[in-house]
Amino acid sequence: MASLKETKTRIASVKSTLQITAAMKMVAAAKLHRAQQAIGNMVPYQQKLQEILEDVLSDSSVRAALDSPLLTAGSSRRVALVAFSSNSSLCGGFNTTAVKSLLGEMETLQEEGLTLADIDFYPVGRKVAEAGRKIGLAAAQDASHLLDKPSYEPAAGLARTLVEQFEQGRVGRIVLLYNHYKSNASQPPVRETYLPLALPEIGETAGTEDLIVEPGKKEVLESLLPKVLRLKIYTVLMDSYAAEQAARTVAMQMASDNADELLEQLTLEYNKRRQQAITSELLDIVGGSLA
Repeated sequence: MASLKETKTRIASVKSTLQITAAMKMVAAAKLHRAQQAIGNMVPYQQKLQEILEDVLSDSSVRAALDSPLLTAGSSRRVALVAFSSNSSLCGGFNTTAVKSLLGEMETLQEEGLTLADIDFYPVGRKVAEAGRKIGLAAAQDASHLLDKPSYEPAAGLARTLVEQFEQGRVGRIVLLYNHYKSNASQPPVRETYLPLALPEIGETAGTEDLIVEPGKKEVLESLLPKVLRLKIYTVLMDSYAAEQAARTVAMQMASDNADELLEQLTLEYNKRRQQAITSELLDIVGGSLA
């Protein structure tokens, strides 16, 4: 059984750990709040752009006139994987889920006959970058720096790179893997095809049929496509970032609760042993005086 000194040292250690987990929880909660605000401000704009895009693409004449390589699968067998995780640990199962998504997608691609040489890897997060290296995936571009201070312009830069690779025929498909922020307790993995774009049915509109398009649908589409694609990467970045902070908030709350429980047990044990020591000393004193 631990001595009084050892128990007291453990109590001090747990108190120190509790201060750290509580502070980390507060920081993660503040970052999550900012991410939620950014997503909330951005979603209505993104949804309206998406509606306009789908409305314009539902016109067969416009789709044929545009003849954009972004609308059809490329001839190349190469696939670009853009996988999101975090740059650090202490966020529960967030990174584990991200890595499992990557490994699962790799198995699917290998079943399709692709090899590591057929895959361009774009990790956004050091944890998924490390997982990629372990299985032999060389990063075409490590975009982990995007998580240091998430903002639109750096995310748009990654989007431009991906679109350029697709337009030039270097890759035939681009896939996004990330954790979606559903709630503080749930961050499910998501797999999306970034390019080629999913096309609506001909004649099917997204509720924007009353729009007056100037100078014309083709011209609007040429300008709208790049904006939608850039915004998509930024949206996914913020979604994954919010999921990370939510997972970290929950993990630090659980760690703080466990530390409180352990601290209570140790304090009780310390008080009991201290009382036993005092009682033993009193008995020795009384026994000595009687002798």
